[in-house]
Amino acid sequence: MIRILADTSTLYSTAEGKEKNIIITPLSVSLDNQTYREFDEISSKQFLELLKSGSIPVSSQPSIGDKMDIYASYENDEIIDLTIADGLSGTYQSACMARSEQPHAKHIHVVNTTTLCGPHRYLVQKAIKLVEQGIGCEEILAALQESINDNISFLIPQDYSFLKRGGRLTPAAAALGGLLKLVAIMTQTSDGSRLEKYAVKRTWKGAMEEMLKCFKERGINQDYYISVSHADNLERAEYVKSIVEKELQCEVEILELSPVFITQGGPGCVALQAIKR
Repeated sequence: MIRILADTSTLYSTAEGKEKNIIITPLSVSLDNQTYREFDEISSKQFLELLKSGSIPVSSQPSIGDKMDIYASYENDEIIDLTIADGLSGTYQSACMARSEQPHAKHIHVVNTTTLCGPHRYLVQKAIKLVEQGIGCEEILAALQESINDNISFLIPQDYSFLKRGGRLTPAAAALGGLLKLVAIMTQTSDGSRLEKYAVKRTWKGAMEEMLKCFKERGINQDYYISVSHADNLERAEYVKSIVEKELQCEVEILELSPVFITQGGPGCVALQAIKR
């Protein structure tokens, strides 16, 4: 049997994972000396309320022990573990370490998706579908890699202090902190491990034109899954969705970011992402 594992970067909760017959390990956030497993112990709404008090949150990945326990529970199965982008989280490295301790390590396939949130969610959906179709493990891994090789993410933060504090910016990107009155577009570095400046525009209209130009140059169309994720900024997310759907004639899904990604992108941030189906 093939088991699909992932983490809450997919914006799936552990309960939703059970409904889909997959295993979701929660990422965690800590603030005010208390740690919460996102979705299980704290919702995005509750988390945003706590932030209003001025608390500074910190995020963390599933422990190596948790991963080892899960892997050990399925020693007779093939395991495909789809992790959030290595570098943006330590989840991939932890999973690799946990895998190395298992006697059935050759049956555990830890995949660095190089992405997060919307595209990560899609990869899990694709894996589930392929398993249901009876496709073999190696074929599934190859099919997932085709999608992983063609994905792009843009992030527009509203409060730059969260990204700077998280330490996931290149030095040049960190220097943008004083430009908050402008619309700064961030994207992942080529290896997916950090965020860097893509462009800085005076208005959201200009930012949308820049992101759409990139999408069109890359040939993004109905053959891609496109998502807009937001941190309590539904009005802006709907604005982005409407423009993308009009310009590209593609369906766009709106997702609500989890506490861990609000910790990184800050309240009000909006992400536009695409991945090859």
